[in-house]
Amino acid sequence: MLLTGCQKSATPAEYNPKAANPEYYNAALDKLTEVIIHDIFSPPVASRIYSYANLAGYEALVPFDPKFQSLGGKLKLFQTGPKPVPGQEYCFPLASTHAFMTVARALTFSVDYYDKFEPAFYEQYKKDGVPDEVYERSMAYGEMVAKHILDYASKDNYKQTRGFKHTVTNAEGTWVPTPPAYMDAAEPQWNKLRCWVMDTCTQFMPPRPYAYNMAKGNPYEKEVMEVYTAGKRADKQEQDIAYFWDDNSFVMNVAGHVMFASKKMTPGGHWLAIAETVARQKKLSMIQTIEAYALTSFALSDGFISCWDEKYRSNMIRPETVINKLIDPKWTPFLQTPPFPEYPSGHSVISTAAATVLTNLIGDNIAFTDSTELKYGHGVRSFKSFIDAANEASVSRLYGGIHYRSALDNGQMQGKKVGEWVLERVKGQKETIANR
Repeated sequence: MLLTGCQKSATPAEYNPKAANPEYYNAALDKLTEVIIHDIFSPPVASRIYSYANLAGYEALVPFDPKFQSLGGKLKLFQTGPKPVPGQEYCFPLASTHAFMTVARALTFSVDYYDKFEPAFYEQYKKDGVPDEVYERSMAYGEMVAKHILDYASKDNYKQTRGFKHTVTNAEGTWVPTPPAYMDAAEPQWNKLRCWVMDTCTQFMPPRPYAYNMAKGNPYEKEVMEVYTAGKRADKQEQDIAYFWDDNSFVMNVAGHVMFASKKMTPGGHWLAIAETVARQKKLSMIQTIEAYALTSFALSDGFISCWDEKYRSNMIRPETVINKLIDPKWTPFLQTPPFPEYPSGHSVISTAAATVLTNLIGDNIAFTDSTELKYGHGVRSFKSFIDAANEASVSRLYGGIHYRSALDNGQMQGKKVGEWVLERVKGQKETIANR
């Protein structure tokens, strides 16, 4: 039988196919992204929010299709949650979006955005013909799943890491705040969070960065000069690439004596938008779509944990600081340097981790056009595959003048390992959605 909108528990039935429209879930995901941008969550924190919300959406939809299983026992310290009552009729797609929205609301600040969005959003299910009794039962089930996920989230050490500041030592070659805002380093305790599938935050530690040494011909000096030269010679295409992948959630603009901030997409939000674009392009079902979002989110989250662990271990100085001090005091990077140590490149780690998961789930060599950044004035770009996009995201940091080459290359290797580990632990085998 067709797997459609509403059904009795564990008994797929042909009923109300409209409710299983993945665009309903996409609308919820887009609303969460809008709130994350508005609330100016840092990239690591945004990845955490996406992961819990998508885990809730996935777990609430699992009873919808026996080919998909709960992630209980597959994610670190996560156990399977509430189950639907056998023989009762549910609209599991509704339960899924409600679980997602409930978690999203709990983990973000601007709840008025949801207050304006949710009434019309849920009304569409009633217009699709979901009976009142089924509607109420499904909403209640979604809330139970969300409560289970939020209880899981409450034990990940996030609260315990709030308020910590990174100590700036001013030792030679170590990170110091960068212009124009000279902000404190972001999330210095992020490696203390519970991993999603990694055994530990150090599991995929990258090679040591080059030691700080500006002697002529030294490997580190060569990297600095490459960034300096690339910044001065960047053509329009390279600048467009850098700008497209900026994904800096909080950019400080300076106009004379006035400073004002711009809010932008986070890297995790960008990659989930890519997943949404290709899932729509490949006409994936709702549960296939949510599985892709959930696993991509876990790869992003573990990628940030792994990357941030190394950032504050190596505590590497940014190119801008070195170049201004020793080479050219008037040089500025094309992109604004984000407020945390240089090594490795976060974009390189998380983009490759996400691309590795999406390639496995949806397929390789899938061409797509990414218009994620169009509404933020960054244009549109097309790619041959997920890996092609990840490669461009990585090198964009060199074009932007904010990362050394080794931070890109080693970051990509690190991200690939994270993505492969997510697939191995969660799925246990290599397969594509198309082969199911």
